[in-house]
Amino acid sequence: MTANTSAVTNPLIEAPLTNFSHCHEGIISHLDSFGELPAMLETAQRTSAIAEETLQFFRVAVFDHHAEEEKDLFPAVLAAAHAGAERDKVKGLVDALVAEHREIEALWRGLEPGLVKLAKGQLTTGVDRQAVMSLVQRYHAHARLEEERFLPLAETILGRQGPKMAELGLALHMRQVVKAARRGLRGS
Repeated sequence: MTANTSAVTNPLIEAPLTNFSHCHEGIISHLDSFGELPAMLETAQRTSAIAEETLQFFRVAVFDHHAEEEKDLFPAVLAAAHAGAERDKVKGLVDALVAEHREIEALWRGLEPGLVKLAKGQLTTGVDRQAVMSLVQRYHAHARLEEERFLPLAETILGRQGPKMAELGLALHMRQVVKAARRGLRGS
């Protein structure tokens, strides 16, 4: 019987150090995950900061920028445009730009509540990724339309009234960029 008893082996007795070292695998795995935490916290802090900056930016720059264009710049260009094709072209651009302002503002209103929560550090809130991308893409397209088509036309039209009017058009457009810079926000 002693021969059979010696045939049964106990791995803890025969290789205690090898088996003991394997118990660290789970500990190391958990610690490796824990080691990722500082980077995640930095990302969370950056998320909150971007949300807060974007909230402030829309409040102090984007909405005011839209309002000033619609109150000052667009009417000035329309009033100075020659009757007929030129005025029709300006009117079409102005109508398109104003419609884009409303679309962008509507997208923003849908995103704002989630961004308020993110700014407060509530990272479990859902922000509609598609709506964010849509807002970003629409604003890029809006800025291109305005800068490539409307502003050069506005400069020509207002320039006929004298160099001061052309400067006024650009000044009206740039006013929000300066306001945002003074508040420490990136340009509009």
